Amino acid sequence: MPKVSRVKMPAQDPEQRVCNFGEVNLGLEANQAQAEAGRCLQCRRPLCVEGCPVNIDIPGFLRLAAQGQWDQALRVIRNTNLFPGICGRVCPQEQQCEGACILGRKGEPVAIGMLERFAADSALGKDGSISSLPALSAASSLLGKVAVIGSGPAAMAAASELARLGYKVQMFEALHETGGVLTYGIPEFRLPKNIVRQEFAALESLGVQVNTNVLFGRTLHLADLWDQGFGAVFIGAGAGLPRFLGIPGEDLNGVYSSNEFLTRVNLMRAYQFPDFETPVQVGKQVVVVGGGNTAMDAARTARRLGAQVTVVYRRSLEEMPARAEEIVHAKEEGISLRMLTNPIAVCGEDGWVKSISCQRMQLDQPGADGRRRPIVIPDSEFEIPAETFIVAIGQSPNPILRQAMPELQFSARGTVEVASDSYSTSIPGVFAAGDIISGGSTVIDAMGGGRKAAQSIHRYLQDKAGN
Repeated sequence: MPKVSRVKMPAQDPEQRVCNFGEVNLGLEANQAQAEAGRCLQCRRPLCVEGCPVNIDIPGFLRLAAQGQWDQALRVIRNTNLFPGICGRVCPQEQQCEGACILGRKGEPVAIGMLERFAADSALGKDGSISSLPALSAASSLLGKVAVIGSGPAAMAAASELARLGYKVQMFEALHETGGVLTYGIPEFRLPKNIVRQEFAALESLGVQVNTNVLFGRTLHLADLWDQGFGAVFIGAGAGLPRFLGIPGEDLNGVYSSNEFLTRVNLMRAYQFPDFETPVQVGKQVVVVGGGNTAMDAARTARRLGAQVTVVYRRSLEEMPARAEEIVHAKEEGISLRMLTNPIAVCGEDGWVKSISCQRMQLDQPGADGRRRPIVIPDSEFEIPAETFIVAIGQSPNPILRQAMPELQFSARGTVEVASDSYSTSIPGVFAAGDIISGGSTVIDAMGGGRKAAQSIHRYLQDKAGN
């Protein structure tokens, strides 16, 4: 049998895409998608399923996709994942399902993520609305009420699973738009907001009631939920408190956390200034510190706002945690990556950022986590000119939760502590998953945790009812 190469995802030309916020990846044609699905070997032991945090029946949907039966393929996906349009775009498939694909041992794995996206997009009408929503049905009888705090990936997965199990679910979101990090954190060019809204339409079709502008711990409290007859509460509030480096000059004008920068641009539409009056000052030169997807998102966003962008990371390129595709796209867009570089001060003039003082690093022996430890090269300081400095080194859970629920146990890192087998917290009837317990992970890992927590909630409420 002749070797069939993996299909390549068409993309906007780099020179064009740095001038707009349109989606970079353009999607496959039907014949391309069908041919790529046909590469699946239909393994007896599908390791790709084991590599998927929500355990999608990947061979099942690929078998139908290879036959051009996209509605049926989407039905198989939605049996375990209600949000394929999101996951097909932002999941790190190369580390999960595709990383486990047996074809990848001697060649290229099946493009599972691209095909999941194609299956989801095939259900959209020409105007972008959802024309068909297969396999979306809640249970016929209601077993009780469950409150879901937050509306990000973990909350979405928990809400959909609970609705299907037979619960009346109400979701409470602090912001004026739903989606959590999917809406405020991931840029339009990587995940269009209309896709998030369409996936939320699927969630609401299950009967999930979404309440926005409700800040849990301030305008809504746990006691209120118990008084309203909720039998259990799921917390999927994410990790929205930015971390900083703690170096001199971080209080200068022109310094942003990645959270603030991306929220202004994504949720508040700063890129459409002056139509939306939430401007972002970027200047001609921007430095971003960090090596994850958020750092890449911030850098590529600043590039589209007209800046020359440099990303600094204290380890090597091989150790950057960002997706390989995001690094490739960043390079194509003219973003400079300076590895083994660590900022030590933000230098200013008249209260504004002028440059970033850095030092060069080298990698020592691996630490306890298996990663080689970066150490300073003596007398290696240098400066990078900059008018804006964006810190993208991770986030922590919002302290409002700790203040509102003192009986809730937290780890030393500020994350909510849960039982590993049930996602239950120290408060009976309260469960949690996603970044609120991990401090930061992938969208699909958060969804996997949300789904498992929902199943634990179901067992808890059934045991409580004596069923």
